[in-house]
Amino acid sequence: MTELNVLWETTGLYSMTGGQLAMMLVGGLLIYLAIKKGFEPLLLLPIGFGAILSNIPQAGISDPGGILYYIYEIGISTGVFPLLIFMGVGALTDFGALIANPRTLFLGAAAQFGIFATLVGALALNAVPGFEFSLKDAAAIAIIGGADGPTAIFLASKLAPELLGAIAIAAYSYMALVPLIQPPIMRLLTNEEERKIEMKQLRHVSKTEKILFPLMILVLCALLLPTAAPLIGMFCLGNLMRESGVVDRLSNAAQNEIINIVTIFLGLAVGSKLKAESFLTVETIGILVLGMLAFAIGTAAGILMAKLMSKLSGGKINPLIGAAGVSAVPMAARVVNKVGLESNKHNFLLMHAMGPNVAGVIGSAVAAGVLLALVG
Repeated sequence: MTELNVLWETTGLYSMTGGQLAMMLVGGLLIYLAIKKGFEPLLLLPIGFGAILSNIPQAGISDPGGILYYIYEIGISTGVFPLLIFMGVGALTDFGALIANPRTLFLGAAAQFGIFATLVGALALNAVPGFEFSLKDAAAIAIIGGADGPTAIFLASKLAPELLGAIAIAAYSYMALVPLIQPPIMRLLTNEEERKIEMKQLRHVSKTEKILFPLMILVLCALLLPTAAPLIGMFCLGNLMRESGVVDRLSNAAQNEIINIVTIFLGLAVGSKLKAESFLTVETIGILVLGMLAFAIGTAAGILMAKLMSKLSGGKINPLIGAAGVSAVPMAARVVNKVGLESNKHNFLLMHAMGPNVAGVIGSAVAAGVLLALVG
């Protein structure tokens, strides 16, 4: 009978807590959303699976000595995985729309307003009993507003690793929900006439311009904001490999094998931080609410800046493209195009929206660098 008791006590069923069961169900929900709804499946599926693994009682998969522990320490604590993702994103990105219309840099910059507004909001939330966000915590939460998952993970790993799971879930969830979150804000802040504005076709961008652009961005970063150099540098490296045309094998590897392998491990590492004791807190609810607020403010700020630019240009800019200033590439640009077509069937805004969309990627990396410089 003693042997049976010992055997029973070694089972997961005996040791499982209500919190662990709840987090395994959360992991199952993420997997469901990834498979059934198509919400950011490349990340939510491994994150959800990692959440289940890390909450299996007595398995110790995310504890020191477990595989998820080492994946996290090697890839997230060091910042390696988000940087490799940025290199892949750079290799997948065409800067042509931004180079052809450099004014859209202002839209990418304006959309980052949500980040800094939410930083203040996170600190203000400390007035509510149960919340104790430090300045570093607030900075890590605020970056969700950039709608850039790798940047959010990179900054959270540096400033608030204990909040990384909630921040990553919020960032990728809201990125997946761009088609639902942004259109109501876009319609609220623009009128029918503004949404009908047709923009002129972008000029042709030469290969030389595309090669020089990432080098110029990198030099400016090195001179003005070195703390953003890791993110900007890897992004520019990936883009230079793409545009140079002489290292197709490296560019293809960055776009496919490297980014795919890293995405698997990144998702599992984030999932390892969804343990019941650290995730099931009132602060997690605050992070989810603040993340939504950051995303909404960023979208609104981009649109309002585009409205201003439209008036100054005599109505040559469709204010909808400002919503693409958040760096959810290329989903935000596709949403802009869809909403534009609803008002004018001849209004194709996709390429015009890619300018602020790419600018948003640069802007979120710069914002992360600023926050690291100020509170890191």
